[in-house]
Amino acid sequence: MSPDSTPLVVARGVERKFGSVVALRGVDLDITAGEVVLLLGPNGAGKSTLLRCIAGLARPSRGTIRVAGRDVHADPAARAALGLLSHHAFVYDDLTARENLRFAAALHGLDNVEARVDGAIEAVGLTRWADTTVAGFSRGTLQRLAIARSTLHHPALLLLDEPFTGLDANSAIDLRNRITAERIAGRAVVCVTHEPGEAWLPATRIVVLSAGRLVLDIARPDSLEEFRVAYSQAIAA
Repeated sequence: MSPDSTPLVVARGVERKFGSVVALRGVDLDITAGEVVLLLGPNGAGKSTLLRCIAGLARPSRGTIRVAGRDVHADPAARAALGLLSHHAFVYDDLTARENLRFAAALHGLDNVEARVDGAIEAVGLTRWADTTVAGFSRGTLQRLAIARSTLHHPALLLLDEPFTGLDANSAIDLRNRITAERIAGRAVVCVTHEPGEAWLPATRIVVLSAGRLVLDIARPDSLEEFRVAYSQAIAA
């Protein structure tokens, strides 16, 4: 590992139990800046649970997770390095797009708020809807706002939980382009998805969970079809 590739995320021995149900079983994972990691696996594999643990929203039953050198569950400052895009947009329907981003900026204690908000709106192509109340947004437009909110503070790590759900073809293309832009900017992206083809092109690495265990961790192959064979074998093992 080169000196400039110190892992941004270091997870060691991560377990997560819900009563008698074990969702994660001793997961070790490093993620480095500039990587786009697809986190795959069948239903119930532990993908969203692992993402929530990395985001600090769920505490492991055992093990540790450090982000940018800080324990994400013990040091609130670690969360400043995170941006989360989940099933819920975490925006207010009765506010405009611009007002939502101003509120997010206040939560993060950001300066130069108006410049940041204007830049975020332009970056996701929301200019024409900037002063429109969110309640009337389409799924694709709402997703653009959610991306702007989750990246407003320029997090080093962007966590995406099934971000392509409900998007039309054009919105999906926009999201893939944004993931690529995050990678080019030197940030890390972790994307949970059921369908690897949705984010195959911007991905650099594939991590597969099965029954809470990490069963495959490889650089993204050139061929999606060849990967599907390897995926099936890893899940069946």
